[in-house]
Amino acid sequence: MAAESRPTGARAQAANAIVPLPSALPPLVAAALVFLAAGAVLVLEILAVRLLAPYVGLTLETTTSIIGAALAGIAAGAAVGGWLADRTDTRRLVVGLLIVGGLLALLTVPLVRWLGPGARGGGDLAALGITLVALVPPAAVLSAVSPAVARIQLHDLRASGTTVGRLSAWATAGALVGTFGSGFVLVPLMPVSTAVFATGALLVVAGLALGLRFRALRPAAALAAVAAAVAFGTLSVTGDSPCDAETDYHCARIALDGARPSTRELLLDDVRHSFVDLDDPTHLEFPYTQWIADAIDTSGRDGDPLDVVFIGGGGFTLPRWLLATRPGSRAHVLEVDGDLVEVARERLGLRTSPSLRVTVGDARISLLDVPGRSADVVVGDAFGTLAVPWHLATAEWADEIRRVLKPGGLYVLNVIDQRPLELLRAEAATLRDRFAHVRLIAVPGRGGDPAGGNGVLLASDRPLPPAAGSTADGARTWDEREVARFAAGAQVLRDDDAPVDQLLTS
Repeated sequence: MAAESRPTGARAQAANAIVPLPSALPPLVAAALVFLAAGAVLVLEILAVRLLAPYVGLTLETTTSIIGAALAGIAAGAAVGGWLADRTDTRRLVVGLLIVGGLLALLTVPLVRWLGPGARGGGDLAALGITLVALVPPAAVLSAVSPAVARIQLHDLRASGTTVGRLSAWATAGALVGTFGSGFVLVPLMPVSTAVFATGALLVVAGLALGLRFRALRPAAALAAVAAAVAFGTLSVTGDSPCDAETDYHCARIALDGARPSTRELLLDDVRHSFVDLDDPTHLEFPYTQWIADAIDTSGRDGDPLDVVFIGGGGFTLPRWLLATRPGSRAHVLEVDGDLVEVARERLGLRTSPSLRVTVGDARISLLDVPGRSADVVVGDAFGTLAVPWHLATAEWADEIRRVLKPGGLYVLNVIDQRPLELLRAEAATLRDRFAHVRLIAVPGRGGDPAGGNGVLLASDRPLPPAAGSTADGARTWDEREVARFAAGAQVLRDDDAPVDQLLTS
C-alpha cells in the first residue's frame, strides 16, 4: 500500500505559514474600519497639496506627484497587507495598522515642515521627494487595512464575492467622504495642521479601542502608542507654520520692512505676490505694476475717470493706485479667494466702497455677470510663477474680455515665464488671434527677445498709441510687428487644448 503523500521542504513551510481564520468581526465594525482607513488616505492626499504649496508651489506637477505617491502607497499597502493577513494574527495586524498609520499621519506635518525649506527652488523632483517620504508610508500602512479585514471576514467561500464587494464599497465610500470632507469641510474650517492632527488621532484612538475590545493589544503597547501619539501630535500642532493665514487656496504671509514701517509685502505660497504702501497708494514697487500703470494711463484723457475690471486682487495694489491717481474711477476686482480678501482688509489696508467693489469667485464665472461694453480696461493679474489658471489663458476667455470692454478698450495681461518663453509666446499668439493690435512690455534679453520673468501684454481692437508702453526698470515695448514675429508658430490656447503647465518654464 502506497504511503500517504505529504508536502515537504519549501511547500511544507508555505503551507504551515498560513494562519487559521479568526472569528469574523461584526459587519458594522468591519465596514467602519475599511471606511476609516480609506477615508484617511484621501484626507492626507488632499491636505498634502496644501502642506507642500508654501515650499514647492501649486502646480500640475506637484499635484501629480502627490496623487502618484498616494497611489503607490495604496498599491503597496494592499499587496503587503494581503500577504501579511495570511501569515499573522489578523486582528492584531489590523490594530497595529490603525495605530501605526495614525502615528505616521501625525508625523506628516513635521516631516513636510522639516524638509520643505530645503526643497524651495528644487522644482518637481523636490515635490516628488517630499511626497514619497511624507505620504507613501501612511498611505501604504492604511491601505493594508482593507485586505486584512477581508481576510477576517471570509469564512464562507460561497459568499466571498459578496463579502469582498461589500467591504470594497465601504472603502470607496470612505474615500469619497474623505475627498469631499477635506475640500468642503476641513480646509475651510480649520488649519491644515489641525485637520491632519485630527485624522491621525482618530486612527490611533480607533486602533486602541479595537485592540482593547478584542484583547489584541497589551497594556504596555497601548501606553507606548499613546505616548508616541502625544509626542507626534505635539510636533504637528505646535511647530512653526510658514503661514500667517491659511486661505482656501493659499498659504498667505505678510512680510514687514523695518526701514519702511508703512510697507507690506504679500507672499502666496512661495511667490512674492504684491507690495503695498499703506501711506502712499501711488507707490508701485514691482516693475511690472509700473508697466501696467503706464499702460492704463494711455486710456482716456489724462486724469479722466476710468472703469477698470481687475482679474485677481492679491494685495489690491493697482486698484488702490487707480483710485488715488484718477479720482472718480471705478475698480471692480474679481478674486477667487475670499479669505485672501479678508487678509487684505485686516493687514493690507483694503477698504471696499462703491468705487472699489470685490466679487469673490472664479473669474471665468464672475466675468459673465459683468455687463458688456462696460470697462475701459481689463487687467489680468491672476497668473503666478508656477500656478497658471489655464482657463484664464484661452481664446474663449479672450472673447469674454472683448465682450466686457468698451469699443477700443484695453486688455492688459501679466504673464510670468522664463526662457524659452513658450507660455508667453502662446499667450501672445492667443491674443493676436482675438485682438487686432497686440504689444508686449518686458525687460530685453539676448537675441532681441524678452529676458524672462514678467511680461505684460497689451491687446486692443483699436491701434495702440505710441505711448502705450513703458521704460520702467529697463523695460522696452515690442511693437505689433515684433510681437507677430515673437509669437510666430506658437500655439493658440483654446479651452479644449491649453497645456499651460507644460509650456511654462520656471
